[in-house]
Amino acid sequence: MCDPLEGAFGESFVVNGVECQFAHATITQWEKEISSILQEFDVQSPMIKAMSGTLVGIPLYGETLIQQWKAKIANYPDGLAQKMVEHYLQFVPIWGMRFKLARRDTTLWYHQILVESAQNLIGVLSGLNRLYYSTFQFKRMSIFIEQMEIAPENFASRLEGLFHHEALVAVNELEALVRETVELVEIHMPRVDISSAKRKLGCRQQPWIISKTNR
Repeated sequence: MCDPLEGAFGESFVVNGVECQFAHATITQWEKEISSILQEFDVQSPMIKAMSGTLVGIPLYGETLIQQWKAKIANYPDGLAQKMVEHYLQFVPIWGMRFKLARRDTTLWYHQILVESAQNLIGVLSGLNRLYYSTFQFKRMSIFIEQMEIAPENFASRLEGLFHHEALVAVNELEALVRETVELVEIHMPRVDISSAKRKLGCRQQPWIISKTNR
């Protein structure tokens, strides 16, 4: 939101060569945003990013009110956790078509799938770990992942590696990360339906075979 008439806006300016970024909101508007996340479970709202920022932010004024917000946001609802997992538990089984990637000149599409898959993996694990996560301008990935108690082994380095390996290696590693993440959902949030995600694991496209019949 960037319209002051609607209760919030952002601005940035440079001070001594340092860019300073600010977001301004009325108390009424900010509490409305908090409710949209904690009560309506709007997992697609970029304001989820502001939830985590509020938890680590240092009050300069109005500490009593801000501590109330912190306490409310720290109480991560189970419904939000489940909604996060369900929303992000979607993966294109690119590992099933790995031998076709080079032949079909798929550079842009291939990297798009890698990015979306990495974002979805983090989203699922954020739900399992009760972390506020948004794909909007997501930065400091390694520090964020360090907060996760539930995650595949060496998750941060393996996720980063997807974008440095050659395609055949990367898609196999992506499938492994998806499999391990789905298994964690099954263990820690068994009420979530993982059947669709599991069906895509091990998926491999087979070449057509021309059958010859006797006439």
